[in-house]
Amino acid sequence: MNERMKEFLTIKNIVISALIAAIYATVTIILAPISYGPIQVRVSEALTLLPYLWPQAIPGLFIGCLIANFAGGFGIIDVVFGSAATLIAAIITSRMPTPYLAAVPPVVVNSLVVGGYLSILAKMPFIYTALYVGLGEIVACAFLGIPLIIFLEKKYGKEKRE
Repeated sequence: MNERMKEFLTIKNIVISALIAAIYATVTIILAPISYGPIQVRVSEALTLLPYLWPQAIPGLFIGCLIANFAGGFGIIDVVFGSAATLIAAIITSRMPTPYLAAVPPVVVNSLVVGGYLSILAKMPFIYTALYVGLGEIVACAFLGIPLIIFLEKKYGKEKRE
């Protein structure tokens, strides 16, 4: 195992990932009436900007979304594709140069992926579900996530990457 992988698998990073997973899943499930469906504002998506600061947030977001989607009632399609969308968006977010650009991947990826399968499940036109999911993502990421990331960056800084 290389040094970078050993560093990533430290107890501290595992705990951070676990906490993020727990927070994401809990917030999503507690706010279930607005967290699921073709018209949604998943408040926990504000956390999807965390990989901009800390890459160890990526597995936590994926696992948290996986747990939340199991509880959501849209079945295995939501569990697999919704969680995969969060994972892809988190990886891309970790490579963004500013907090403002960090908000773009979750909005775009979830609009297309989640909007896509929800249009099939809800029997609604794709354009509507993509727009509804995208608007919900903008609310969570731009109005909650960006201020959160700016605050956390000032308080704790951004992890340096090689």
